Amino acid sequence: MDGPVTDTGKKPKKDIVIPPKKPKLSKAERRALQEEQRAAKGLKADGSSSAVGGSSSSANDAGSKKKPKQKGGGGGGGSSSTAATGGGASSVAASHSSRDHRGSMSGSVANAQVSNIMSTSANDTVDGAGLNTTLTFFSHLPPFKDYKKIRDFNGIQITSTSSSSSSSSSSTVSTSSATTTSSSTTTTVALHPAVLSLGLEYADGSIRGANSRCIAMLETFQKVIRDYTFCSSTNINTATSTDYRHDLEHRVLKPAFTYWTTQCRIHSVTMGNAFTFLKLAVANLDRDLEIEQAKRTLCEGIDAYIQERMKFASVAICKFASSKIVEGDVILTYAKNDLIEMLLAKQKKKFRVILVDSRPLLEGKEMLEKLMDAGIECSYILLNSLSYVMKEVTKVFLGASALMSDGSILSRIGSASVAMMAKSHNVPVLVCCETYKISNRVQLESITWNELGNPEDVLPPTMTMRKKWKEEGSEEKKQDQSMDCKHLRLLNLLYDLTPSEFVSGIVTEMGILPPTSVAVLLREMNPQDNAFKAGEDL
Repeated sequence: MDGPVTDTGKKPKKDIVIPPKKPKLSKAERRALQEEQRAAKGLKADGSSSAVGGSSSSANDAGSKKKPKQKGGGGGGGSSSTAATGGGASSVAASHSSRDHRGSMSGSVANAQVSNIMSTSANDTVDGAGLNTTLTFFSHLPPFKDYKKIRDFNGIQITSTSSSSSSSSSSTVSTSSATTTSSSTTTTVALHPAVLSLGLEYADGSIRGANSRCIAMLETFQKVIRDYTFCSSTNINTATSTDYRHDLEHRVLKPAFTYWTTQCRIHSVTMGNAFTFLKLAVANLDRDLEIEQAKRTLCEGIDAYIQERMKFASVAICKFASSKIVEGDVILTYAKNDLIEMLLAKQKKKFRVILVDSRPLLEGKEMLEKLMDAGIECSYILLNSLSYVMKEVTKVFLGASALMSDGSILSRIGSASVAMMAKSHNVPVLVCCETYKISNRVQLESITWNELGNPEDVLPPTMTMRKKWKEEGSEEKKQDQSMDCKHLRLLNLLYDLTPSEFVSGIVTEMGILPPTSVAVLLREMNPQDNAFKAGEDL
């Protein structure tokens, strides 16, 4: 008689409890969990490596006498206990290989004095109290680093460590700014004082704006190049010890740019494009050229880049945009932009300006003062009052931090709201942007890439996160110091993306173009394409 075969010795359980399914994690949450697991494994490997010399032989003897049983089923942690206890030599070798694969992230944790800066987890906070203040949805973005609360923010040296195949090699991390990887040797590079000074201005927000940050970077590179001295004995790559171009790029320029980007603030698109131009200029130098002549050539090239791509371009943009301003216009602009300020201040026509501003920076106040000094009638409102004044506006002029290849505009956060409101009221939106701000990147929203500002800036100036929690919490929470800001999450995004359908035209030094023509400009203004075409003409 066919039927299910049951074990007569054991009765089936009547009450079977099915465990609930684990919640599905997002990509950012999985990445944060992986980083925490890697850090825990690194600490465990470093703790066990100190006892390797004295316990490896005994572990091997114990492993030969008593072997753990391997379980094929999904037992409760059977495989993890096997990996932790059985095979001492194999576990030590695995820990060494995993540390070599991870590099400086898990090796020599006690010596990593800049781990708070270079290896900060995406979910870590910057308030110095170990509080997690980042929204999970934006946890993939690099966290804001407050240089005032990071004790290791000194930027004295940069250490370049080699990834050697030997398991006994240890990675050294100095009290420096960044760590670059070289395949041959370990070289410590001292940074120029001008690099450190500019990095501090980037970090504390003294220099803001795409043009200002780029010009400051190029002028600092000029100072560094003038003081550069070629020394073949300190080269990173011994095979090119006689090539000053390789030494200048890898020992001077790249460490400085790495320091600004990793320690101070994420570089802008303008800084990336200018640095690409500078590297291309160094690579195009004649190898047999005298050092002094090469330095003069580079400094002259930097001056020409600033004049042609920024200053002359601004004048041309103002000329094209002025043709769109007529008598009696009511022009609306947002926040502070040097190019828009130059455009409006030089006009001799009679018009009115509505300047929209927003917290926490309130940068429009500085621009408001300059426009009023120029004799222009102005109105100042905040972003939440935009819909009430849009019916009066005839044109909207906006600035841009970057121009994506699909025509989208990356600008100060709030610009997208202004453009969408203008589109709903059938008001033309003109974006003034230099061509050197064009990026070959395509971005569809403001989440994939963005920059986080200081989260405490979104609170009132007289209230910090800890004070806010204590004031609103109960007496029990006030007494428990560990519960401060436990449920408070702050978000301070610096940029947003304006889709191309909300932009009427882009004013560049090449003329007023539709957003669909940005790809053509990118092909024409890319220096690598120009160099390729020059080679074809030869």
